[in-house]
Amino acid sequence: MDTQNIPIHVRLWNKRFWALALANLLLVMSSYMLIPVIPLRMMNDSSSWWQITAVLCSFFLGMYLLGGCSAYWVQQYRRKSVFAVSTLLLLAVTMSIYYLYKMQDGLTNYLLLILLRFIQGIFYGLSQMVLLGTLIIDTVEAVHRTEANHAATWFGRFSISLGPLLGLVVYHHFDFNTVLLLSCVCVILSLLLVELVRFPFRLPNEDLNHLSLDRFLLKGSHWLFLNIVLVTSILGALLSIEHNPLFYSLIMLGFLVALLAERFAFADADLRSEAVTGLLVIGMSVLLMLTRRQASVGYISPILIGLGYGVLGSRFLLFFIKLSGHCQRGTSQNTFLLAWETGVGIGLAVSFGLFHGEHSYILWFCLFALCVSLIFYIGFVHSWYIKHKNR
Repeated sequence: MDTQNIPIHVRLWNKRFWALALANLLLVMSSYMLIPVIPLRMMNDSSSWWQITAVLCSFFLGMYLLGGCSAYWVQQYRRKSVFAVSTLLLLAVTMSIYYLYKMQDGLTNYLLLILLRFIQGIFYGLSQMVLLGTLIIDTVEAVHRTEANHAATWFGRFSISLGPLLGLVVYHHFDFNTVLLLSCVCVILSLLLVELVRFPFRLPNEDLNHLSLDRFLLKGSHWLFLNIVLVTSILGALLSIEHNPLFYSLIMLGFLVALLAERFAFADADLRSEAVTGLLVIGMSVLLMLTRRQASVGYISPILIGLGYGVLGSRFLLFFIKLSGHCQRGTSQNTFLLAWETGVGIGLAVSFGLFHGEHSYILWFCLFALCVSLIFYIGFVHSWYIKHKNR
């Protein structure tokens, strides 16, 4: 029977891995703390729904621009240097947004803001790809790499709740500019943590293409990619309607429950069970939000969301790793990252651009996307994965 054991190796958790995992936590936090805060600030400036949509989604589009060049750069130059340059440029763009708001005092040029968010997405995407797809993989032994991928991605997953939580708290107690400064601080700390790590020297490959799919998109993973996009579009839609710090605190609690479930409930379970359980749990959460108005729903629903996405994220990540061939682990990591972020961006676009923030419509969209995802996974994707996996 196919099971989903992930071996635990104590030797993985050394100072180098802790530094890189925390760097990933801070880097993702720098992005996600802006997702719920930017719409609040723009609505305060009387921006239109389409302006909000364009500013939010330009970031996710930007993540694709330099992905095809990342393999060449990390082979031709020092891997840590590529990350450093990318994060410094990310820092510069975020500071540009800060000064744009500070100087214009709310009368922001939205075309310039869209451009800056697009460039911000470019360097955030490149930084994430280099960190997850190269640096973390190259610092651990081959036997530990699956666990390293799993653990590092969990740090990023916690940022999905920690980032908005911290951003909203700072926004409500201070202002939007302070949130931008905090995002810059997270980027700086992420860079410093990576700079503390020494990486082994590696000769560049002789035959290097300036543009390739290596470390960018995994060939033959399109159906799994689509399934993740459908699932995470629900997450993006939910992020668009919740601006309560308590909601994100409870999602983090749900993530902790998911970690325990992986360790005890799903340790030797059938391969299909984790993904199906995650989808059903998310469905329960959306149905509660649609059909119940009790105060307890506000506590139960976000915990279920965290639980559902916790177990789903781990399962789909492992699927990508097992679909990859020799020397394609970094490519599988980056493809998973892009699928996840693409779904979040689509969910935000649908919520603000199509439904104009109307909660009931957004929740019905979530329920529809969930049903399609569940049918798609059970009816096609799982059997397709079993047939095409390489590991």
